[in-house]
Amino acid sequence: MSGPHWRRVVAALANNDARTAYAQIVLGAKLPDVVADLNDRRRTRAIATLLESGLVERNASDELAASEAIFRDLLTQQPRRQAQTGVARFMRLGRIERYPANMAERRELLAWIVSQAIEPGEDLTEKQVNERLLSYTDDVVLLRRYIIDFGLLERTTSGSSYRLSEESAGSPE
Repeated sequence: MSGPHWRRVVAALANNDARTAYAQIVLGAKLPDVVADLNDRRRTRAIATLLESGLVERNASDELAASEAIFRDLLTQQPRRQAQTGVARFMRLGRIERYPANMAERRELLAWIVSQAIEPGEDLTEKQVNERLLSYTDDVVLLRRYIIDFGLLERTTSGSSYRLSEESAGSPE
């Protein structure tokens, strides 16, 4: 990959000395004044970090200047996001990002989660169900409630165990 790399830019901005130097350069400070309060070693390292990341560059006068193109260049390196279909539209990194407002789509999302998390014939405690649903959301109580309300998971009258409903057990993934 040619040009700046986003990780190097973020790492430079995460470094307090480099971030301070970058801010001073952006605001027009000349080289002798950039992080002048630091010892020579830290100051040299901060400036080198900025140069290596591409956040600053030397201009024709050999002065430091903030790159005008760095962020545009970084954005052009990122691949275009593909339109997602099916349940993937509601997930991000394998977790529920949002619940569909459309009830048929919500049912489809919930049925997919159930098919991934629970095997037919399993009797699970509430704790076990929660542990399995935790990989899809932090709000396992809401997700479990939706799954029960949509008839995909049945709870015993005592609430001591859960199992797939007949409908869920027989449905294809």
